Amino acid sequence: MNNIQVNNEKDFTDYPNIPIFGYDLIREVVLSDLLGKDSPQLLYWAGKSLARKYPLQTIEELIQFFHNAGWGDLHVHSEKKYEIDFHLTGEIISHRFRTFEKCTFQLEAGFLAQQIQQLKNHITETFEQQKKRSQKVIFTVKWDKESL
Repeated sequence: MNNIQVNNEKDFTDYPNIPIFGYDLIREVVLSDLLGKDSPQLLYWAGKSLARKYPLQTIEELIQFFHNAGWGDLHVHSEKKYEIDFHLTGEIISHRFRTFEKCTFQLEAGFLAQQIQQLKNHITETFEQQKKRSQKVIFTVKWDKESL
């Protein structure tokens, strides 16, 4: 595991605040240019890889990771036997919707898929649904009935 601890907000107090413009440049411009038309698919797999490097033990740690990473406010909306719906909200989400005509949340989707797969021990996939009017992203995480 990497040296950054994700389960305690105090661990991030020494990190400088980064202007949103710099985040936008990397996230929406540089990565999009580098990855091209395959950007969403590659970001999904990058999110899965990131989750393997930062394995979390609980949904609460997952929610805290999103907060600490500056990805937004993640909430469990509903949970069924083989599915969890997460809602991602917050100023960063609203900003991305306002600023960019097209944006993707596939990095976050891949991260969620892999974290839930590790927690549930089932093959898992995440589907992203953007709700621009209500300024949120809905992630539906589904897993197979069979264990890994």
